[in-house]
Amino acid sequence: STQSTWGHLLSVYFFSTIPMRLVHLATCNLNQWAMDFTGNLERIKKSIIQSKKIGCRLRTGPELEVPGYGCEDHFLEMDTFNHSWEAIIDLLKDSRNLTDGILCDIGLPVLHQNVPYNCRIFILNGDIVLIRPKMHLANDGNYRETRWFVEWQKGYTLEDYYLPRSVSEATRSKQRKVPFGVACIACKDTVVASETCEELFTPEAPHIQLGLSGVEIITNGSGSHHQLRKLSKRIELINSAVKKSGGIYLYANQKGCDGGRLYYDGCAMVFCNDHLLAQGSQFSLAEVEVVSAVCDLQDVRSFRASFASRSVQAAKAEKVPRVDIDFEMTSDGLSPSFPRTPFIHDPMEEISLGPSCWLWDYLRRSGQRGYFLPLSGGADSASTAALVGIMCINLFKEIKKREKVLAADNRVHYYDDETKVEDGELALRDIQFITKDKSFIPNDPKEICRRIFYSCYMASSHSGSETRNRAKNLSVDVGSQHLEILIDDITKAMVNALQGAPHPSGKEEYKGIKAVREDGLVKVPKFEDEGGCVDTDLALQNIQARSRMCMAYFMAQTMCWATDNGKSEWISGDKKKEGYGSLLVLGSANVDEALRGYYTKYDCSAADINPIGGICKGDLKQFLRHAAHYYGFGSLTDVEQAPPTAELRGSPDNEDPNAPPQLDEVDMGMTYSELDEYGSLRKIDRCGPVEMFHKLWFKWKSDEKKEVKDPHSRKLLDKTPENVAKNVKHFFRMYGFNRHKMTTLTPAYHAENYSPEDNRFDLRQFLYPKWDWQFQKLDDSVAQLSRK
Repeated sequence: STQSTWGHLLSVYFFSTIPMRLVHLATCNLNQWAMDFTGNLERIKKSIIQSKKIGCRLRTGPELEVPGYGCEDHFLEMDTFNHSWEAIIDLLKDSRNLTDGILCDIGLPVLHQNVPYNCRIFILNGDIVLIRPKMHLANDGNYRETRWFVEWQKGYTLEDYYLPRSVSEATRSKQRKVPFGVACIACKDTVVASETCEELFTPEAPHIQLGLSGVEIITNGSGSHHQLRKLSKRIELINSAVKKSGGIYLYANQKGCDGGRLYYDGCAMVFCNDHLLAQGSQFSLAEVEVVSAVCDLQDVRSFRASFASRSVQAAKAEKVPRVDIDFEMTSDGLSPSFPRTPFIHDPMEEISLGPSCWLWDYLRRSGQRGYFLPLSGGADSASTAALVGIMCINLFKEIKKREKVLAADNRVHYYDDETKVEDGELALRDIQFITKDKSFIPNDPKEICRRIFYSCYMASSHSGSETRNRAKNLSVDVGSQHLEILIDDITKAMVNALQGAPHPSGKEEYKGIKAVREDGLVKVPKFEDEGGCVDTDLALQNIQARSRMCMAYFMAQTMCWATDNGKSEWISGDKKKEGYGSLLVLGSANVDEALRGYYTKYDCSAADINPIGGICKGDLKQFLRHAAHYYGFGSLTDVEQAPPTAELRGSPDNEDPNAPPQLDEVDMGMTYSELDEYGSLRKIDRCGPVEMFHKLWFKWKSDEKKEVKDPHSRKLLDKTPENVAKNVKHFFRMYGFNRHKMTTLTPAYHAENYSPEDNRFDLRQFLYPKWDWQFQKLDDSVAQLSRK
């Protein structure tokens, strides 16, 4: 007891005599939705309230958080700029005085001298302190910022920005004009500045100049999307921003699906010097997540002062303009946050959590009743089904958080408890809205799944019992309402309609050619192994696939009607109507098949959205093993071990011993692992046929043969220059021939940088020549290598 007392007294003496300059700072993940000004403003306000509640003096949020980052061509509309200012006016006029005692860093578009800029606006005590335009815009991959905004090209300078009258009147001091440009904000005890998303990634990043100019706290509001294995690079860049010259760095990000193909993956962070002090979640269903840390300004100053060469550079560096404010960032009675190790999900966890969170956001914001999936028993559709199952598991966990807190003693004691209750109540309201059942409180994840997920095995005469059983077993594992139907009657009806069609001339014979009869019999399209040709073989395969697409949409519109006990109200336009609602159709084609064009245009890959369309086959196979073990979907083990097959021709269950099975890799003329390499070289390494050949030849030349684990796969040719060239030519022929399919590709979750998605990411023609010139140059390279 005596030792404890002395320890306490020494602690009080130490902290009262050592001048620790502690600041409590907040950043956040916000699940914003493009053009949802009402919801976006509500989430911004909630993040400010939560930040103030825990005593923070600075709050930063995501890039363009007011309108939502993904507005795209809506940024060309003046309405978007005006509504953004209207949201700021609402924030300034809020009766709770939300910006009192906290410096708020908020992202929105601003028109300055008739030039559109992507900006950060700093607000304190009801007044605007600074509007900071973005200096370097993202203009590659999924980003097109230069289409809508202009980079600030005047360097570290300030101009006057004359506020719109309505904004001026909303400010507390009735400001007429405010500083506009790249500057820092000088508080009474520290200096704050910002950079925005892409600026962090550039070689001459603003944080370098800001740090040399004495800025101690740098904020970064980002709109950065999830991509497999990308987070480590982001953490490395943020760490490097403060590792060389010291400082505090706050990273904020959007999180969730904001209405497009991207999932913004949050992970708000706070760094001090080269230490991570706080990290938010990368994937979650929470709409608002505030991440805070207590940092010691003395650590920054000590770090910088001890770095002699940095001090020399700082002494002669061009100074950044400062905007002075009468505000202290430091607080008394704080305890510093301690360093922690960055948390990075395993890639299989990323696949489990990213697309499943994206599916939930899309569903709850679409107003539809659930999802419908044609479940074939193969790896792709099984992966999609597993993701819906994981979505339901995560949703149930979110709802249960609320119940656990309230079950303690029906009171909320802590800030964390309060946010858990709010998040759980939102998740419960959303699932009740989707099911149109205000009394629905799920008892387990499968109960959620049964209410919002329908799967169907669409069999034909070519379907086998193995795939049928795998589909059924998986539906039991995840909890979907599962059906089985036969599509043979549909395909036969189409074939019969063709056979009965008269010749366009209206005659049975035209120029001596019989139109529909041959030797007195109706001409029947056949598979190749039945005596038909390549064209009729493909047509018969494709009509099965397209029949499934038609049935999928028909069933998606009628399943709620068929299974609901009573009608429910729903909104159509501005009117309330009675009805059952409909389901969203899920597609399940992977990124490799899209690249190769190995699918039927307008088959069941044609859907409303596709959660696996940006994921390669190799990763999906690993994901199936992961989901079988971690989520208890044991039937996925059988799916993962089965060789991929389309089951569009041949005998079911291999009844004909002489008929070879229809296997994907045999049909494609290449393995999925090869496709992975081709795709990476084509997109990420920007290779045409000749450059791809050279890279593959140097990579493969040490191997006599390339291993293929699947015994059913074709035997790959020896990797001589001639055969490597042959493989490359085959890939580009198939890619060019099938590129037109990309124009109708179902919107898919973006997960890989070699995605061939045509609408936003991989912008190329869809009608290709025969590559004559390129292939001739490739042949010349082969001849040269062969001579050596």
